[in-house]
Amino acid sequence: MSVAKVRLWSVDEYHRMIETGILTEGDRVELLEGQIVEINPQLPPHVATTQRACRYLDRLLEDIAYVRMQLPITLSPKSEPEPDIAVVRIDSNEYGDRHPTPADIYLIVEVADSTLLNDRQQKALIYAKARILDYWILDVNARRVYVFREPTQAGYQQETMRPANTMLAPVAFSNRDIPLNQLFLQNTF
Repeated sequence: MSVAKVRLWSVDEYHRMIETGILTEGDRVELLEGQIVEINPQLPPHVATTQRACRYLDRLLEDIAYVRMQLPITLSPKSEPEPDIAVVRIDSNEYGDRHPTPADIYLIVEVADSTLLNDRQQKALIYAKARILDYWILDVNARRVYVFREPTQAGYQQETMRPANTMLAPVAFSNRDIPLNQLFLQNTF
């Protein structure tokens, strides 16, 4: 019995597929560890939470960082995810000639309604290997935030869970406490 080989793609090859039209804007995909992976469809709670958190962080950090929503970041020669939110260094060229890389990234935020396990396992490992110092997952269903810090090649050494009614400051901006409930949709009942 023969074993099938999986063809892994580089970021450069992935970009060529986009440039030549093999992959289009209609293809909701990202490159994770050499594999082209479909992005899950987004339900209204996910979309609304992403938008709310992005707007809040943008207002809070507007003088010291860019807040990008669902745009690519280049982490390695084989990974170019599109996190829900990336807080990155201000770039005078607006990242017109490249995507942000780990040296540019202050904070990554994923919003999870149906993707919590994947975000806590696969994405956390990818972000840790890239040495992203601060990674948060907004758990829409339980209204809590998973916080990952102290990255190593084997994963994050520190994972904590914070309820939405607490405050948290990003590693890069320790003087900017964020009331986590401001990142979530407000209860309407």
